[in-house]
Amino acid sequence: MSRGLEKRAARDLFNDNAGFSQYSEGMQVRPYQRLQVTGHFDSARQFLLDNIVIDGRLGYYVVTPLQTGPDAAPVLVNRGWLPRQDNEIDASRIQLPSERVTVRGRAGSLPRAGYRMGDPIPAGSPWPKVAVYPTLEDIAAELDGTVQPVVLLMEPDDAHGYFRHWVPEEMGPGRHFAYALQWFAMAVVLGALLVWNFRKSGPGNG
Repeated sequence: MSRGLEKRAARDLFNDNAGFSQYSEGMQVRPYQRLQVTGHFDSARQFLLDNIVIDGRLGYYVVTPLQTGPDAAPVLVNRGWLPRQDNEIDASRIQLPSERVTVRGRAGSLPRAGYRMGDPIPAGSPWPKVAVYPTLEDIAAELDGTVQPVVLLMEPDDAHGYFRHWVPEEMGPGRHFAYALQWFAMAVVLGALLVWNFRKSGPGNG
């Protein structure tokens, strides 16, 4: 029940259509809050998050650092999903303009795996770096610094992005409530069986 309520709250936050807030370092951010960030994309140091399957096709999430100032940690921008064409990485597919831009999106996080094996980012790999379920700390280490604690999920109609269809976790609150109902029903049936068995084997029934 608690997980169902959490998912319902997350859906409500996701469906909040409040305007975009300007992100600044250190500000408190709600899950899925609509944000905008201004800065320069670090086109030379991008990450391709591998093993992302959409509609049965394998591809990458393209994650690009956005530098907001000379002394500020970059904001990671998930620019969307790009299908894998072959084993070679064509860096020209993900190039960006050098001018200052304003990027809009929702406050999100990096995709997480239930279990990770091996290094998420192979040591010494070239840019753009292919990564398998990295953490913010993994990416910060490759950037020789720190990153902001929020990942910006780029708005579907913003420029310089790929396929974007952001939704909360796939298992909605209804599924959790259904599981809870099944457990409640099972508890009632087991309780009734115990009472029936106790009465059957009680004094005078032996």
